[in-house]
Amino acid sequence: MAVRLPRPHRFDVYVAVGGLLGGLLLTLMGLGTRRADDPITLFDGPWPVLLPLVVMAGCELLRRTAPRAALLIGTAAICADLVTQGNLATILMFTDLVYAAVLYGPLASARRIQWITGLLTVIGTLVPFAVWRVPEALLIGVVVGVVGYGPAATGWIVRNHRDAAEAALLRAEQTALLAEMDRSQAVGAERARMARELHDMVANHLSAIAIHSTAALSLDDPKTSQEALAVIRENSVEGLAEMRRLIGILRDSSGDLEPVAAPTLDGLGSLVDGARANGLDVGLDLDHGPLPTPVELAAYRIVQESLTNALKHACPGRVSVALAQRNGSLTVVVTSPYGHRDGPRAPGSGAGLVGMRERAALLGGTFEAGPDGALWAVRATLPVTDVTEGDPA
Repeated sequence: MAVRLPRPHRFDVYVAVGGLLGGLLLTLMGLGTRRADDPITLFDGPWPVLLPLVVMAGCELLRRTAPRAALLIGTAAICADLVTQGNLATILMFTDLVYAAVLYGPLASARRIQWITGLLTVIGTLVPFAVWRVPEALLIGVVVGVVGYGPAATGWIVRNHRDAAEAALLRAEQTALLAEMDRSQAVGAERARMARELHDMVANHLSAIAIHSTAALSLDDPKTSQEALAVIRENSVEGLAEMRRLIGILRDSSGDLEPVAAPTLDGLGSLVDGARANGLDVGLDLDHGPLPTPVELAAYRIVQESLTNALKHACPGRVSVALAQRNGSLTVVVTSPYGHRDGPRAPGSGAGLVGMRERAALLGGTFEAGPDGALWAVRATLPVTDVTEGDPA
């Protein structure tokens, strides 16, 4: 099976072609790095230098795709170049192979190349000086350092800067991803909050309208119809006002509108009076002290939704609303008669129970709703401590 070599990078092709042409030009001009009578030159003449030159140019094609293999073959080629008159282009391409092996090769190989070239530089400096005892012998170490250790050190510096840039880019991408996730979560939380507010403000009025309109249509009594229409009109006007207020808040993006005061437990009396006007027999029992605003808002909305559900589904009988503050928490209990209902009913989707459970969970409280004997009971426990004024409900 034939081995398919990796396709060289375009820049590597340019480097290989440029080095090969430059080396050929130097050979034609008769320019070498050593004289023909140099003792180290085993093959004199201009043509023996072409083989290392061609091999080194071929290695340049692999400088990015296979840097370690290119450096190993290039090392053999540079050793072959040492026994000829030498070619400057071959030496320059070898230094580029060292640089590329450190920059593009595996991290372990990059570290080893630095150690090896550094060790060769030290050996090339000390050994010749120890043998010949002349200052000129130190130049051999300088040459080895320029050809080997210099490119390796440069490649290591560039690699560190490249890795740092890639790490910074990755951190930026991760930060952007986290910001987008936070934005999506914030949008989702805001949509859920708006859905709860819209449901709690409008569902009570619409439920009353649906029940009384059904009663007016089913009974042929002018007085009953007149009373039902009066209740319908009152609830429709109040629901329309709430809807307009909410739409105004949603449409305003400048922040110039004055903040609207959140409902508090002081408004439970009016809420209960409205439920009584809609036909419910409601009893109210309050036993609490000052409470944080988020707790008051959550308790108010839970009572409001419970009364709405009682209006839509409860049997005739007394509805009890009780709030008690004990042991650092506020307990909200709303009970209503549970069983078969003969009168008109309003459809329900279950969104009210979901909203009440979410309000309690946002404050770290508990919520339960279900039949309790002959009653339907809603129980919520809202912690009063560890709640700040800015917590949403």
